[in-house]
Amino acid sequence: MPQANLKLSAHDQQVLESIFNPLELSGINGIHNEAIHAEMELEDVEPETELLQASRELELQAVRLTEQGDLDNALLQFEKALQLTERASVFNNRAQTLRLAKRDDEALESLNRALKLASSQQARTKCHAYCQRGVLHRKLENLDAARADFEAAAKLGSKFAREQLVEINPFAALCNQMLRQAFDQLK
Repeated sequence: MPQANLKLSAHDQQVLESIFNPLELSGINGIHNEAIHAEMELEDVEPETELLQASRELELQAVRLTEQGDLDNALLQFEKALQLTERASVFNNRAQTLRLAKRDDEALESLNRALKLASSQQARTKCHAYCQRGVLHRKLENLDAARADFEAAAKLGSKFAREQLVEINPFAALCNQMLRQAFDQLK
């Protein structure tokens, strides 16, 4: 928590702590005291096979097509990759393309499938899928589901997910409103 030369009550300090460290409130860091890995350290471990390599190449082509804005052809490449082997990473990246194509229901299905397929050896894909699904749930105003997904991603090390938890924390919203009012009065 940021340090300041203010005389705050124990309750006020606790409220601020819950705002700046929402994971403590949810128990993710508290009881188990698990080390949260930095998201950049996460990796996916998959057995190297010719089929997997071909699937990866199609997936990368699809990602490039998505970046170029050719969403229809990107989705076709993702389908080809999935025909070779169903992989969590392909479903996760396909979901991003579906979101860009404004096909949120299909994106949600793809993310659910990615999370079902992702093993503990695929932490990066799992983290990204939880973040994407959390964003979709938030967009659909399902904050409980969004919070659960962001907590899962934060536990895997996502800084983005931790930031999202702060944003959807009702204490943070109230605190921000009070701070805005206080600053407005100081003007």
